[in-house]
Amino acid sequence: MATAFDLAARLGVAAPVVQAPMAGAQDHALAAAVCEAGGLGSLPAAMLSPAGLVAEVAALRARTARPWNLNFFCHPPPLPDAAREQRWRAVLAPFYREAGLDPAVATGGASRAPFSAVLADVVEPLRPPVVSFHFGLPEAALLARVKAWGSIVMASATTVDEARWLEAHGADVVIAQGLEAGGHRGHFLDDDLSRQSGLFTLLPQVVRAVRLPVLAAGGIADAAGVAAARALGAAGVQVGTAYLGTPEATTSALHRALLGTEAARHTALTNLFSGRPARGIVNRLMRELGPLAPDAPAFPLAGAALAPLRAAAQAQGRTDFSPLWAGQHAAACRTVGADALTRELAAAWAAASTLTEARP
Repeated sequence: MATAFDLAARLGVAAPVVQAPMAGAQDHALAAAVCEAGGLGSLPAAMLSPAGLVAEVAALRARTARPWNLNFFCHPPPLPDAAREQRWRAVLAPFYREAGLDPAVATGGASRAPFSAVLADVVEPLRPPVVSFHFGLPEAALLARVKAWGSIVMASATTVDEARWLEAHGADVVIAQGLEAGGHRGHFLDDDLSRQSGLFTLLPQVVRAVRLPVLAAGGIADAAGVAAARALGAAGVQVGTAYLGTPEATTSALHRALLGTEAARHTALTNLFSGRPARGIVNRLMRELGPLAPDAPAFPLAGAALAPLRAAAQAQGRTDFSPLWAGQHAAACRTVGADALTRELAAAWAAASTLTEARP
């Protein structure tokens, strides 16, 4: 069972409120605003080049001297599969014809690189205070390097078994990712989504199963969610979707326009845009193909064939082929500054902690 733990003190922040890393919807500006407001800002690194990563960290450090988190993926690089790629392009061919595009044209999609020795060489001089991982942990030698820098290591778990695995393999903090969470699922031991559950079922089980501090992630965006997470034993909260509507986020105008609307109430897990299940607002592609397609290429290759369709639709103001990553709280998103949101969540944590400690 998780021991009593002052996670804020361990992380060096005023409150254990972590901004979830959101590749494609943020840069250093959002992370810095959260840090300056007393939370832990996060910088997603999986889609950055080495030079881009160094530049983003420099820009972040220019805005804040407070602790921050650098996030990486740990997925196995996919093997080429020409037959699967051909099947996927055949599935998409009717959309190409409708748009007047050639489905045979080779395109490049957004790449997502797993953490590696090459990246470790780039990151080591940066000495990030916190490093978080999605899809498990890097191999033991790489993880040892990260910990040798003095970095605190956090990693996502979508099941109790994954939480126990992370504890056994060297994580310092477990992020319990409920099924409500937006963006990519962090599962790595088993891709059976039926084994995953909502946060408030998962969280107390993980808290009982490990002795590490546990961050609650998924559907938390206000004082009520913070209080519920605290009552169920969380040592802190990780919040993503609520930050999508902040002016500091780089959320696209088309994506931003859907947040806080009835259209954002319907989200689903889909592998159409990247090849791996991730939660986003349902759009035309998800409705017409179904959110999960067996022919989608392995992560992160599925997006390459969609790139021309996405660009053409967006040029006409449509999101038919765009990944609209968001959690189940998306319909309740507000337009509020990241600093104000962070302070609001931190105040809710302090109030919930006072109530919890006052109970006999």
